[in-house]
Amino acid sequence: MQTDIHATGARHSIRTLLATTRWRMVLLLFVLYTVNCIDRMSLSVGMPSIVHEFHLSATMQGLILSAFFWTYSTFQIPAGWAADRYGARRMIGISAALWGGFQCLAGFAVNGVTLLLTRIGLGVFEAPYMPAATKLTASWLPPAERARGVTLIDSGAPLGSAIGGLAISALISLSGSWRSAFIIVGVVTVGLGLIVYRLLRDTPEQHPHIDAIEKEHIRAQKVAAGETPRAKKAPLSRGTIAAMVVGRIGWAMVFFGLVTWGPNYLSVGRGLDIRSMGFATFLIFLAGAIGEVLSGMTADWLQKRFARGTAFKILFGLSGGMSLVCLLALPFVDDIRLAVAVLALGVFFHLWGGLYWLIPAMLAPQEQVGLVGGVMNFAGTGGAIIVPIAVGMLVDMTGGYNAVILFFAAAALTYLIGSLLIDFGQKAPGGQA
Repeated sequence: MQTDIHATGARHSIRTLLATTRWRMVLLLFVLYTVNCIDRMSLSVGMPSIVHEFHLSATMQGLILSAFFWTYSTFQIPAGWAADRYGARRMIGISAALWGGFQCLAGFAVNGVTLLLTRIGLGVFEAPYMPAATKLTASWLPPAERARGVTLIDSGAPLGSAIGGLAISALISLSGSWRSAFIIVGVVTVGLGLIVYRLLRDTPEQHPHIDAIEKEHIRAQKVAAGETPRAKKAPLSRGTIAAMVVGRIGWAMVFFGLVTWGPNYLSVGRGLDIRSMGFATFLIFLAGAIGEVLSGMTADWLQKRFARGTAFKILFGLSGGMSLVCLLALPFVDDIRLAVAVLALGVFFHLWGGLYWLIPAMLAPQEQVGLVGGVMNFAGTGGAIIVPIAVGMLVDMTGGYNAVILFFAAAALTYLIGSLLIDFGQKAPGGQA
């Protein structure tokens, strides 16, 4: 018999939460998103080897690294709409099998152009994931648990980058081939996607093994928070949408800039060999994953003690401010170990930006959660299209990475300002309006 929560605001151990069906759904989404981001990271880690084989300029590298985001960004809004229309579970299952297939195809690329085309395909089929996962989180978790749930799922991005940096570099070293590494992670993705599709359900009511106590708890907590089938939320204001878009673009340019060019920065800009680069990448993004999970716990705690708007201004202020400070400090750090530590600290706080995935379920009408999530991620990945190309051009023009780091700092400032301008609405401690 599953255990569950019987009193609002009660404290629960991790073991108690994991005994519930809803948190097992969250864990499935987290694991698949971690593998999703290993797939993305594989190109960045493999790029030094690929450059040697294909003789690519920094600008061409930037185009290939950017290509994923061309379609990933373009398909965000259609993917969010499709998750609302056809069901999040279906979108996740189909897309996972197909993006794993394109990851395998990348291992057979014969030049920079064919590699670029496989990244375009990868972007198409990874696009539905987070809008669909956000919709599932809104369906499965009571409001008081969503910050932890959303940030746990989204922490798969930095964790996948961390594991990807370590695993892909190790696979390349062991096999002597970046191609083998790409094919292996693609096959794993296809298999895991099929497993997750089999176990996921769009709503608690559709799950064959959830018990009546947990199902009633989820329903009762939503009703207590004013979420009922008939409850309607006003559409987001233009000002909130604009601030959300600007903040998300700034956040994404830093994060995806580090994902795409971070390994190259450590390898070429800081002189690390591939094993050391993989380990440093692991440490940096592991810090981000830990920071994101802790931000979700902190958000749930702060909302019980402060108005919701105040709680999120504190969280985003710390996130953007610390990210900015660490990036500005980095060009003045000569010691490589200290530089990795500064980057890890900055990424730790920057990944608090995963709390953006609370915005669709928090502020948007239920029937538009997937669509708003798509709009938000469209904005972020639009910035991600620009940043790999811009970094490649800056490296070619300046011959180094200091200008790149200052560019990232400007993006962090944009993230900070945009986030502080979002109207999160006001709720008193305890979640009461």
